[in-house]
Amino acid sequence: MGLSRLAALHGVATSYSPSPEVTVTVPDDTVVAVLGALGVDATTPEAVRESLAAAESAARSRLLPPTLVVWTGEPLPAPLTALPPGTTLEIALEDPAQAPPPRMRVPVDRPDPAVSPWGAAGRTDPADVEGTGAPPLPAWWAEPPLGVHRLAVRAPGGRSATGTLVVAPPRAPRPPARAHGFLVQLYSLLSARSWGMGDLGDLADLAAWSGRTLGAGFVQVNPLHAAVPGRPTDPSPYRPSSRRFPDPVHLRIESIPEYGHVPDRGTLDDLRQDAATLGDTVLNKGALIDRDAVWDLKRQALELVRQVPLTPGRRAAYCDFLAEQGQALEDHALWCALAEVHGPDWHSWPAGLRDPRSEETARARGALLDRVDLHCRLAWLTDGQLAAAQRAALDAGMAVGIVHDLAVGVHPGGADAWAQQDAFAHGMSVGAPPDAFNARGQDWGLPPWRPDVLAASGYAPYRGLLRGLLAHAGALRIDHVMGLFRLWWVPEGRPPTEGTYVTHDAEAMLAVLVLEAHRAGAVVMGEDLGTVEPGVREALARRGVLGTSVLWFERDWAGTGRPLAPEEWREDCLATVTTHDLPSTAARLTGDHVTLRHRLGLLTRPLDQELTADAADTAEWLGYLARLGLLPEGEGDEEGAVRAVHRFLLRTPARLTGVWLPDALGDRRPQNLPGTWDQYPNWRLPVADAEGHPVTLEELTAAPRLHRLMEVFRPPGDHPGPAPGTHPDDHPVTRP
Repeated sequence: MGLSRLAALHGVATSYSPSPEVTVTVPDDTVVAVLGALGVDATTPEAVRESLAAAESAARSRLLPPTLVVWTGEPLPAPLTALPPGTTLEIALEDPAQAPPPRMRVPVDRPDPAVSPWGAAGRTDPADVEGTGAPPLPAWWAEPPLGVHRLAVRAPGGRSATGTLVVAPPRAPRPPARAHGFLVQLYSLLSARSWGMGDLGDLADLAAWSGRTLGAGFVQVNPLHAAVPGRPTDPSPYRPSSRRFPDPVHLRIESIPEYGHVPDRGTLDDLRQDAATLGDTVLNKGALIDRDAVWDLKRQALELVRQVPLTPGRRAAYCDFLAEQGQALEDHALWCALAEVHGPDWHSWPAGLRDPRSEETARARGALLDRVDLHCRLAWLTDGQLAAAQRAALDAGMAVGIVHDLAVGVHPGGADAWAQQDAFAHGMSVGAPPDAFNARGQDWGLPPWRPDVLAASGYAPYRGLLRGLLAHAGALRIDHVMGLFRLWWVPEGRPPTEGTYVTHDAEAMLAVLVLEAHRAGAVVMGEDLGTVEPGVREALARRGVLGTSVLWFERDWAGTGRPLAPEEWREDCLATVTTHDLPSTAARLTGDHVTLRHRLGLLTRPLDQELTADAADTAEWLGYLARLGLLPEGEGDEEGAVRAVHRFLLRTPARLTGVWLPDALGDRRPQNLPGTWDQYPNWRLPVADAEGHPVTLEELTAAPRLHRLMEVFRPPGDHPGPAPGTHPDDHPVTRP
């Protein structure tokens, strides 16, 4: 009983419900290990009693939580309205240009209108909190300025507390009423200019072309976070070294202003030729995308580019960037420099270098100053090209622009885990509990943030992360958005089945997210597929965070189990047919995804049973589409069926509709096949056509199949000329 109470006080679950009728008890050893990672000793009954007494005493005496949220236009939170009469409040505003409010005092009774109880505040109209019966607070609280402020309170009797005050608007910015766009893994989109993988120049071109030619409103890409270096580099964009800074492997080398002034043109030409050969092996010879080979060439070119002095204006811009990014960039760049010397896992570095604030690390910073500057420069260059891609999208008329992706965590040996060690729970990994799709659960190998440390810091690491990602984004997709509420922690050495949930202060996590999105003018969407705790989707919707709805999963699960009618879909979502973790639409329609999983030994039932069940699912959907009049091409037309499912999406009220770019070409291969590692080339495939032949960006823009699909999205009466290489009769005339 004591352990359960102690766990509850620290947000650690002792049981969970994978389904409404099932409750699973978490092993005590797991609870003890997770509490230990939170700095709470529960290893013996005596330790539990002492830790519980300390936690309960702290809870009773606490005047304020470490971080407090105020939503503008909504009732004040209970900790403010419950402050003892006579408590004084002092607030230091985030923006020093704003005049801070004077010291304020919570009155004992409702004040006489003729007498101001606020001293220098001089106000006679204190805001009341309806229905609370609590003493009124000063009128300043009726409309406090947005921001992240510091709050100090002192109660009668000497009790005092300080904390962070987050004042956020009630909702994140809303997306346009309707918009469609492409979803693409950027590395997979090669052009004639790419150095063996897609880059930020290709992203800008895709956005400019699709916005102007197809009326697209956005392009969503995979996380562009900095990867952990090494050979081989982990190709997954969802296990990065740093989520705060982008990876310079995405740079378009020729677009760097200093490129044209490199004196050693011969070496640059040789590198470009090697890059062309590398791209040819992918596009024409069946090779996989080789991120390490790409980076090797780009690194050599960037070393040459860096030798060109910056112009005065460029130098000033670089200095501004350094000042804006501050300690976070310096830490990231130093980790990169140290990794060049000691390897990419800081746990194996000399003991003194494992601490980013040690004297030995400070000396190493001085010795490696030139390399630190290089990595700072690369972050600046990449930031500039990210900005250029968003400008290209907006200039093309896109309502949203580039949609960036935030991975759920970072590599334990990478830059973020090194620089922010105090914020991460040591000996823990994020994953997922057992479910209908994976009876063994999942361990993603990503250390979780400590909720207590985040709250005590006013969510500073989280705020910095969001601000960096939103700087050049029209929208942000949050992978596994349920992690804002709780995450499944797996103690080191234990299977995922022996993990447990640890909760975050979801109110604070959402407030910081909404505030930063408001400041950036960016839309926010969350990947909320899979097991979702009751109330989470409702909380996200209330704060304007869009969900993700995938056609094949949208069924009336609480009733008939049949496909959900289009009018019953939610409005605030990104609606898609598939994602990077799922089969392409062509593969699902043909059953190719089942035979692929059979070939790799991933099926849990005999092949014939899996094929039969899959065919029945597909037939049910196609029959429904036909009854809705969305399949005029008739059964047996694969390309027509791909168009039909997208016509269906446009029948829903979803504000955003995403087209998985490989679907536009009939590509049958998934970019990622969960449950595999070296059995399948995850994250290394170029976009290809129905026959598996890689397709360049230039070829893609002229592909008849793509243009026939995108006709589905043209408003009635808008009839452009036929796509290159097509006949007008090839275009369907049926509108959604």
